Amino acid sequence: MDTTAEKNKTVMVFGTFDVFHLGHEYFLKQAKKLGDELIVVIARDKTVKKVKGEYPKKTEKNRMEDVKNSRIPDKVILGNLDDKYKIIKKFKPNIIALGYDQFVFTYKLNKMIIDEKMDTEIIRLEAFEPNMYKSSFIKSLDEDI
Repeated sequence: MDTTAEKNKTVMVFGTFDVFHLGHEYFLKQAKKLGDELIVVIARDKTVKKVKGEYPKKTEKNRMEDVKNSRIPDKVILGNLDDKYKIIKKFKPNIIALGYDQFVFTYKLNKMIIDEKMDTEIIRLEAFEPNMYKSSFIKSLDEDI
């Protein structure tokens, strides 16, 4: 008889989640299916400004609440302003799920996982109607109204 309890699989995802939409919901549901616990890391306002050249429409606290209100993740936390990998090192997820269009901060992810001797798999998730449910597209529609 096997007496070792099977360890829960933790999945971690990252995003801005500005103007939360069906594409985000699909992304989170796909990620949730990969494990037992889903941790969502919300990009900080200053990080979004640095990466995208402008602040998000909603504040980091509002975006965090939107994701929590979806009731999909088990934990929603803000990213770290100083060390983008600090949260990964802290939680040591079994899986990091990336969106089809997420490339910022991902180039050195494999190296960091190896350097930290973590047993973390990186999985790229598929898009959900990306021509219709992409935040930049939805924000541009919103501005036209």
